[in-house]
Amino acid sequence: MMKFQGKGVYGAIAVGKVSLFRRQETQVRRVHADPASELERLEKAKTKATEQLSAIYEKALVEVGETNAQIFEIHMMMLEDDDYNESISSIIQTQNVNAEYAVAVTADNFAEMFSSMDDAYMQARASDVRDISNRLIVCLSDIRVLPLAEFVGYRAVNLRYIFGILRNRQRGLPFVTAFGSSNSHTAILARNMNIPAVICVGEEFLKSVKDGDKVIVDGHKGVVIIDPDSETESAMLAKQAEDNRKKQLLQELKGKENITVDGTRIDVFANIGGVDGIGGVLANDAGGIGLFRSEFLYLESEDFPTEEHQFSAYKKVLESMAGRKVVIRTLDIGADKQIGYFGLDKEDNPALGLRAIRICLTRPEIFRIPPRPSVSVDCAR
Repeated sequence: MMKFQGKGVYGAIAVGKVSLFRRQETQVRRVHADPASELERLEKAKTKATEQLSAIYEKALVEVGETNAQIFEIHMMMLEDDDYNESISSIIQTQNVNAEYAVAVTADNFAEMFSSMDDAYMQARASDVRDISNRLIVCLSDIRVLPLAEFVGYRAVNLRYIFGILRNRQRGLPFVTAFGSSNSHTAILARNMNIPAVICVGEEFLKSVKDGDKVIVDGHKGVVIIDPDSETESAMLAKQAEDNRKKQLLQELKGKENITVDGTRIDVFANIGGVDGIGGVLANDAGGIGLFRSEFLYLESEDFPTEEHQFSAYKKVLESMAGRKVVIRTLDIGADKQIGYFGLDKEDNPALGLRAIRICLTRPEIFRIPPRPSVSVDCAR
């Protein structure tokens, strides 16, 4: 029996056999080539990659909701990033090399830049750069990428094809990664879709696990156990059964009044980060929304969201809740949630610094409608 400590992404337990996903390696060589031809190949590959991501985005809208689907929209936007594309084009033109090599070098440079940043969220974006770059290289190489049919464990630095996680949701299977970040899109999707998952179990895990090994994934404690003994397996199966029993009890409470044994009526509300969270609130029969995290309207925008945009979101939530209580929180920006267009200075301890209501009190203009430009019309007679 071997035990590996990682970071739990979603608190649940799974027991089963490992099916290893080996990331498709794309060997890139530096080849002398005609810049004009390579730039043309690059544009075709970008178009193909965008079409692939667009198809995944449409599927994700149905599977995981608009907020989570935006991950793939962000990848499409990153493919059009000026700095990223200028770097690739410059390498092709100045070194007279093939597009695959230029993309690979750019990926390494940008990933290193993100990894060296102090902010954990920005560090996690290094994997996004590698994801889109790998997709571009695959499109340039015209390699056929097979979608993941099923998996239990991952033997990969990170989940290169997040599309697999959508398929995984239908089967309810967990995944494990040797490396990764709690802020990665893979981890975020797993949390939102209630998929048992453990990340960062380390390189030693890669050397120890093999196809068909029996493993236990403990998302509560962030532990992965290879070839558990009978006593450990029995204990974990009992814990899994208890988790399932509690979930079933919660399901049985749906549709009933929230009254304790001594007759006290209590409110059981849900928290949401956007309009797409309403479905879960209604499906689980919450008595209302205790926290609408309005900052996500700002996090999902490249500039301050307009009054119309905010009004539409709040209106849809209120209408859907049909008179049930909805509490809208003033945007909680700062600390772990940074937005570029707010222009916040770096702080040694942002959790205690300028954040949330403190920011709002210093920037009353956030709550004001910007004046509309006046238009004069000169009517010639």
